[in-house]
Amino acid sequence: MADLTEAQEASAQRQITYREAVAEGIAREMRRDPAVVCLGEDIGEAGGVFKTTAGLFKEFGPERVWDTPISEQAIVGAAMGAAMTGMRPVAEIMFSDFLACCWDYLANEIPKVRYMTGGQVTVPLVVRTANGGGLGFGAQHSQATENWAFTVPGLKIAAPSTPADVVGMMAAAIRSDDPVVFFEHKGLFASKGPPAPPDHVVELGKAAVVREGTDITLVALASMVPVALAAAERLVTEGVDAEVVDLRCLVPLDVSTVLASLGKTSRLTIVEENPYQGGWGATLASVVADEGFGLLDAPVRRVAGECVPLPFADALEERVIPTVDKVVTAVRALSAY
Repeated sequence: MADLTEAQEASAQRQITYREAVAEGIAREMRRDPAVVCLGEDIGEAGGVFKTTAGLFKEFGPERVWDTPISEQAIVGAAMGAAMTGMRPVAEIMFSDFLACCWDYLANEIPKVRYMTGGQVTVPLVVRTANGGGLGFGAQHSQATENWAFTVPGLKIAAPSTPADVVGMMAAAIRSDDPVVFFEHKGLFASKGPPAPPDHVVELGKAAVVREGTDITLVALASMVPVALAAAERLVTEGVDAEVVDLRCLVPLDVSTVLASLGKTSRLTIVEENPYQGGWGATLASVVADEGFGLLDAPVRRVAGECVPLPFADALEERVIPTVDKVVTAVRALSAY
């Protein structure tokens, strides 16, 4: 019995990295369903440029893990054809900035097939990509591009913030009969958290309250979740009890959880890495104004990226992307409204 208790404690204390969770999430689904295949640049023996596909080639071989040419159009086009003919492909676009290179497939072809065939043909594929800034990769490799996909009807959009959510949401994404764009944040790859339990599935479109509070609601996505949590912990020392909601997905958008939180706090700050102009937070703020205006005791505030190309220098990049200091400053002002 003592040995069993020690084993359970060791399991509870074990942690995995976000990048390990990506490979684990894909591997679980490949073991479960032989129709799942992976394709992308350097995802085979190299294990991916961010090592998010490490071990997949060794376990599943070249018949199910396909190294492709350096062509985003070829990758996503092949995935579309494979999905239409019975496979469940998981296609990697190395950097989310490069979604622009295959935008016709992603915006004008893949999300419309089911509609244009009257439901006769589905496109059950996942396009996964490394997203966001904070690592000094420069203007063409650091953008948070969730808002690009957010404008396209027919795409689901997932953006997990923890290793366990990576695994659970990957399972839901691969099993979805609708195409899913799966944003993995580069700034989170080295972060650690508890591993996902066996058979873990997180329904797409279900936000999570990751910190309960009574004074103000902070809604965040992906790398902005730990930023919001850190801000909330600092605000406690100032007498402000913030609730933090991890949105997890943009499509489906879980407005119900946000409104339920506002029913307790009456104040809302949205924290998003996307540029302020056209960011997804604007849509959320609009929906809250339409459906939850009576819950608000103050205006909705957004802490978002600046509308400039991402600088390469660390000190300048920090001026562009939301930080804990920026969130704390915004909440102080809103609390005093």
